[in-house]
Amino acid sequence: MTQNRKKDFLVPLLTVIADAAAIELSFLCSYWIRFNSALAEIIPVTFGVPPLGAYIESSLIVIPIWIWLFHSRGLYQPRRVTSFSDEFFALVRLIFVGMLVIMAAAFFYREFSYSRIVFGILGFSAVVFISLGRFIVLKFEQAWYLRGHDLKRIIIAGTSPAAKRIFQSLSANRSLGYHVLGYCSVKGNAEISLESLSCLGSISSVPGLIKSQRIDVVLIALNEPEHTYLPDLILACQGLNVEMMMVPDILELMTSQVHIKHLEGIPFLGIKSPSLSTWNFIVKRMFDLLFSSLVLLLTSPLFLLVVILVKLDSKGPLLYFQERIGLDGEIFIVMKFRSMRVDAEQTTGPVWSQKDDPRTTRLGRFLRRYSLDELPQLVNVVRGDMSIVGPRPERPHFVEQFKKEVPRYLERHRVKTGMTGWAQVNGLRGNASISERTKYDIYYVENWSLVFDLKIILKTIHAVLFGKDAY
Repeated sequence: MTQNRKKDFLVPLLTVIADAAAIELSFLCSYWIRFNSALAEIIPVTFGVPPLGAYIESSLIVIPIWIWLFHSRGLYQPRRVTSFSDEFFALVRLIFVGMLVIMAAAFFYREFSYSRIVFGILGFSAVVFISLGRFIVLKFEQAWYLRGHDLKRIIIAGTSPAAKRIFQSLSANRSLGYHVLGYCSVKGNAEISLESLSCLGSISSVPGLIKSQRIDVVLIALNEPEHTYLPDLILACQGLNVEMMMVPDILELMTSQVHIKHLEGIPFLGIKSPSLSTWNFIVKRMFDLLFSSLVLLLTSPLFLLVVILVKLDSKGPLLYFQERIGLDGEIFIVMKFRSMRVDAEQTTGPVWSQKDDPRTTRLGRFLRRYSLDELPQLVNVVRGDMSIVGPRPERPHFVEQFKKEVPRYLERHRVKTGMTGWAQVNGLRGNASISERTKYDIYYVENWSLVFDLKIILKTIHAVLFGKDAY
């Protein structure tokens, strides 16, 4: 077994063990709830309590089936993730598929009559136990990497703006399990100004570095004019047991939706599709209404508390109303709890907020840190001005500026703007690069799904509680 594969052996093995144990616990728990808990009094057992051994025997058949399902969807790949939401929804879908297989098998198996209530409970308990087991393994994985075990050794090939961001992201998140040794530029010159990231030579020296430095991963971050070096780099690395990944640039993002479509036998090259179909638009709108209404109901005491604190903290109105650009470039009025002085932009005009902004009130700094000033935007969602998830809305002044400077900036307005977005949960909040933020926004527009929205919401909760980029 090579050194590279040894690094990816422990965590997948622990995950398989955790899944097997969780499935067995799910069977035992479901059996106990149905036949030994208070549920047996609410829904009487009419044909007697079946032997536990029959369900244990069944679990020994189900465990390999579910593990095979998880494996077929790549859930035992070496996981280098920091958010449990990255795999939670895939788990739920596969557990549901597994339940259908189990129930179909039980229907055709006539030698023993299995309780349908047990199977119903099993679906929910499997989600709980498997998720809990994987969460524990994930925390172990992060702690394992933080102690310096099984780190993947990385070099960056290229000096595009993404190269610096790659290094900063991996350095800030050591629990991902990567150690960046340095970078290679096209000419071999030091072109990235980062204290702890050194230039290891030119692109042509990458194959030698892979061998001498036992490199596991090469991350390619070439500038667009340098893409001509890519075929030679890949050719030079033939036969070397190394993983190579490339950061997509704007050109690749622009062509990510290219497909062939035939009309009456005539082939057309599709380069742009509607962002949301009519049905998807309805689904997203229904979700927005249900979710925003529920959160408004649950946070109503918090609303009242913030109202009182804003009034006590400084003079001025409770709410701040501001024009923003939304779907199809239409202007709407966004609502926020006031977090700045009333005369904040009287002398400067429209400017972006910044870290330690002197215009914020004492309470405003706290509200912005935990995004509590954004809560009134739930009303915007109910009214249909915004969505829960989508590109963050900008002011007309900045939209006029950005659409001239940032390629495809207006593509963001093909969906409703949101209270949170894909860019924000990836650290692009506050005064982050609008060009980088736009790339993430366009990716969201072109790859929307309800599961994607749920994933972003879970990541948002984590970012609000533990992130440091809001101000």
